[in-house]
Amino acid sequence: MMVDNGGMSVTTPAPAALEPDTAATYASWFACLAEPTRVRLLHAIAARPGGATVGELAAALEIGQPTVSHHLRKLAEVGFVLLEKAGTSTRVAVNPACCTGLPHAADAVMGLLASRPCCPTDLPAGVEVRPMAAGDLDAVRRIHAEGIATGDAASESEVPGAAEPDSAWLPGHRWVAESGGKVVGWAAAAPASTRTAYSGVAETSVYVAEGERGRGVGKALIHRQVTEADADEGLWTLQASVFPENKPGLALHRSAGFRTVGVRERVARLDGAWRDTVLLERRKGAAGMGCTAC
Repeated sequence: MMVDNGGMSVTTPAPAALEPDTAATYASWFACLAEPTRVRLLHAIAARPGGATVGELAAALEIGQPTVSHHLRKLAEVGFVLLEKAGTSTRVAVNPACCTGLPHAADAVMGLLASRPCCPTDLPAGVEVRPMAAGDLDAVRRIHAEGIATGDAASESEVPGAAEPDSAWLPGHRWVAESGGKVVGWAAAAPASTRTAYSGVAETSVYVAEGERGRGVGKALIHRQVTEADADEGLWTLQASVFPENKPGLALHRSAGFRTVGVRERVARLDGAWRDTVLLERRKGAAGMGCTAC
């Protein structure tokens, strides 16, 4: 594949050929979505984090319940939705694996997996990312608590004690975003394992203050996080575990070159409920990676 780079031709590796079984699976997914009503249904279900009943979906889309039931069965057959009986009603929810599997399939078919983005380039004006200082800890813990309150942004149910972050996070990989003289977000990396073989693998966290979300603070933080990690000879992989319901978090990591490794089913127990997580990783030196041009 040839990419124009300011007048220079750069050759990037072509993606590996799709296996026949994988191609057949992807084809069944795309075929299922070739019906507009199913696309509308899947979107309506995905927009309701708690799921919906057949009756609610029929009313929202103004189509008959028998038609809704027919298309839901087709969506369930390929694994896009999960159907559960609730008394006399059927409750429908998006299969969490669909949140990553479908985008991954589209990327694979379009040959995008061999060349992932370096990191976000459309960074917000007026947001400065600097090293975290001891005086930032109160703001960091407050923002962490706001993330926990969403139910989908953190795997903890309580903010760690004041001394824990300093011992857990890697020196030189702790950042805060500042805007208007106040801390509006933070990012940090912690060792993923105590084993020597994994000494260059770090688990990342990115949090944005409640009133600052949607304006690019996360992009500014993850840009600094990945560029500094690329410059650190002791790190070779960043990884993150994100709940499938946290779509902004998934999109942010993909924009920084993280790839989806897979969905870990029922791997986390939070507030008494089992949760799936999406495991993402960003490997330094992989095809299309490295932020020397950012």
